Amino acid sequence: MTELLKISLPDGSVREMERGSSPADVAAAIGPGLAKAALAARVDGEVRDLGRPFDGDAQLELITARDEADALELARHDFAHVLAEAVQALYPGTQITFGPATDDGFYYDVMAPASREPFSSEDLPAIEEQMRAIIKADKPLRREAWSRQKLIDKWEADGEAFKAEWAKELPENEELTVYWSGDDWLDMCRGPHLPSTGKLDPQAFKLMRVAGAYWRGDQNNAQLTRIYGTGWLNKKQLNLHLHNLEEAAKRDHRKLGREMDLFHLQEEAHGSVFWHPKGYRIWRELEAYMRRKMDSTGYREIKTPQLMDVRQWEQSGHWGKYAENMFAVPDMVPEVSEDEGNAAPTVAADADWLAIKPMNCPAHVIVFKQGITSYRDLPIRLGEMGCCHRNEPHGALHGLMRVRQFTQDDAHIFCTEAQVVEEVRAFCELANSVYQDFGFTYHVKLALRPEKRFGSEADWDKAEQELRDAVAEAGMANEEYGWEELPGEGAFYAPKLEWHLTDAIGRTWQVGTIQGDRVLPDRLDATYVGEDGGRHRPVMLHRAIFGSYERFIGILIEHYAGRLPVWLAPVQAVVAPIVSDIDGYAQEVEAKLKAAGIRVEADLRNEKINYKVREHSLAKVPHLLVVGKREAEEGSVAIRTLGEKDQRVMSLDDAVAMLTAAATPPDLRPEAV
Repeated sequence: MTELLKISLPDGSVREMERGSSPADVAAAIGPGLAKAALAARVDGEVRDLGRPFDGDAQLELITARDEADALELARHDFAHVLAEAVQALYPGTQITFGPATDDGFYYDVMAPASREPFSSEDLPAIEEQMRAIIKADKPLRREAWSRQKLIDKWEADGEAFKAEWAKELPENEELTVYWSGDDWLDMCRGPHLPSTGKLDPQAFKLMRVAGAYWRGDQNNAQLTRIYGTGWLNKKQLNLHLHNLEEAAKRDHRKLGREMDLFHLQEEAHGSVFWHPKGYRIWRELEAYMRRKMDSTGYREIKTPQLMDVRQWEQSGHWGKYAENMFAVPDMVPEVSEDEGNAAPTVAADADWLAIKPMNCPAHVIVFKQGITSYRDLPIRLGEMGCCHRNEPHGALHGLMRVRQFTQDDAHIFCTEAQVVEEVRAFCELANSVYQDFGFTYHVKLALRPEKRFGSEADWDKAEQELRDAVAEAGMANEEYGWEELPGEGAFYAPKLEWHLTDAIGRTWQVGTIQGDRVLPDRLDATYVGEDGGRHRPVMLHRAIFGSYERFIGILIEHYAGRLPVWLAPVQAVVAPIVSDIDGYAQEVEAKLKAAGIRVEADLRNEKINYKVREHSLAKVPHLLVVGKREAEEGSVAIRTLGEKDQRVMSLDDAVAMLTAAATPPDLRPEAV
């Protein structure tokens, strides 16, 4: 008698299938349309090949292109395999290593045969054509289980030294799998894969570039060529991605920072920013804005030292978890050279080690601990525009987005357990008001306990639930705000809420956070006197909205493509006379605008007006006030607004009123008061 398996479907129905059947058989039994659309299957929560037989009774979800996240992951994995197959078909003797899917595509590391130079961008068109041929051939992708020795023998026989080395390290007691592409090419892989290469759209990928890479990421090993590609489900998605890449290049904050004369970076201070006057004006406006927000919501600003004894960082737990990212130096004593009389620093025999702070948290606990705090004093909200240093890897540094010296809009709230939910809810509303002022939409995510952490399970349970409850009370734990929980992504001392902003071209940036911490107050012995007269531990909420000023400014520059809101623009208006005879009136206009608080300059250079218009447009000046003889006689100005084709002529008084309104920060406008 044939054994039947019970396969449960998402709609609650159950289908009985013969043992040996697969998700593909279930799809075919439901209908030919689904059989054609199905790409893979989720069996008891695990994504598997469509043709892989069931192990027993199972819960089944069929994956189609509508399940975009899963479908993209599968497609990009398959594009990587097709890339490797194409390279070996075109250039026999090429050795392949590994090729994973990435956030927007795939790559594969390969070594060119000894008979030719390493691969370059000139090889990409031919490789693309070969990939399309493999896709159009609709080659079945078939899974097989092999023994470790069979894998080793295969790779050694084919001259695949890298694959053979890796195969020798695989465990003998685990099932090892290979995937065939048709009957003539294979790669070892855990899978899963699409049913065939024909499930890929041959017009939905593009090879982007090549780069050097070391075998297993070790610079002492052989150098390989990494071929990068981007892969999508269809040509429309690919075209949108390529358009966004082009747009992102135009918006690159490093490029715009040079054009707008905002800042620069150089090797003498690698990872730190040299702010120019115009760039620092943006910083000052943001800082003033954030101070007003903090002052109006009960925060008290403090300033804490840059250097603290390493023992403080040991006590907090940061030294054990984070030392490799910290800058630390021993106390130095002068050693006088007799012949030159110069003092040279040397390390004292009994030196104490000092660390430059990578974060402000322990210093804020120290401030909190001064004197005796009563429960009546809580919550205490301490804020700091705190400059921090982290020893980020050289290769990870990226303009303003990833630096070694940065300043946070940092604050810590010390409160009772009963106050946590309300304080977090209030922060959610504060963060929402800030992001709305800058025109951002966002998603809220909850990063849960990591594998390596401090604190009891009961404390983690409580801290995670408090954040959930606060977001629910703020009305944000729903689809509108993209609510999602992220297992394992919290800090070692606390879970955290994260705000992921979406910019003008659809990219997301994680900026604001709030964390509910019971670990640091305990490790640093922070207490308050409770209503019962006893000592109690406060809960410490770590929070930031911008994250860091450097990164937030970089995000703003790219979000607005340099066309910052008028209130943030370093120069809000330029007065440009058409002829030098009008310079006096131009200076009169400039003076009146300055008296109204507008950041304005008069461009009195002996240049044609079209040249001035182009130059100030490149510098992203929001408003250009052009004045000629008629404007001087009438007491008016012709205003050209950045991004608009037509100019407006208005009286000087009306222009001052218009610019004053535009230059007012959003939190100071009448509707915000």
